[in-house]
Amino acid sequence: METSLCTFSPTKPHPPKTLTLKPQPTLFSIPTSPSFLRPKTSPVIRAAISRTKKEETVETLKKQLENCHLIAGISYKGLTVKQFQDLRKSLPDSVKLIVAKNTLINRAIDGTPWEALRPCLSGMNAWLFVHTEEIPTAIKPYRDFQKEKKLAENDFTGAVFEGKFYGPSDFKSLETMPTRAEIYAKLLGAMQSPAISLVSTLQAPARDLVLVLSAYVKKLEEEGGGN
Repeated sequence: METSLCTFSPTKPHPPKTLTLKPQPTLFSIPTSPSFLRPKTSPVIRAAISRTKKEETVETLKKQLENCHLIAGISYKGLTVKQFQDLRKSLPDSVKLIVAKNTLINRAIDGTPWEALRPCLSGMNAWLFVHTEEIPTAIKPYRDFQKEKKLAENDFTGAVFEGKFYGPSDFKSLETMPTRAEIYAKLLGAMQSPAISLVSTLQAPARDLVLVLSAYVKKLEEEGGGN
């Protein structure tokens, strides 16, 4: 009995097939901008918020007008945030620096003696509210700051003092105004000098005369208390 052997020829493995995915058309896209996640604010709400902020600013300005002796405008065009910070640090506590639109300042001063400020309500202004009678001492820090930073273009645009408007060219009279101590010394000396000096004293501005009389009364009270 014969046995027959069957032989099979080796088969080569099939090369792997590459699966190619064709891009499918995009039916819709989801925005990735953060604004997509934020709810939209209606124009009515935005207008109400803006109006509220303006009213708050006007109230702040009106509060600054209380017991204020001088308001001065400063052209702040081109000033950096850092310069504003440095300027605020250089001012005494009796002086407040506020940036406000001219329209809001106009609303705050309406119907008050500060209406004289209106000639300088144009351009980009920051406002100095001076709450002391020592005017030269109050405005000197800005003048020093201006010179140090070489800000010739950022000058005073105007000011109101005792109901009178002072233009940029008039600031020298404000900056050289005698201090309270100097007025006291000068006018008290005149009160004790010959009659001609007393006459010149009486012809001095009303503000100076009030100060000297107050000082003289105080002096008499001190002398009387010492006896």
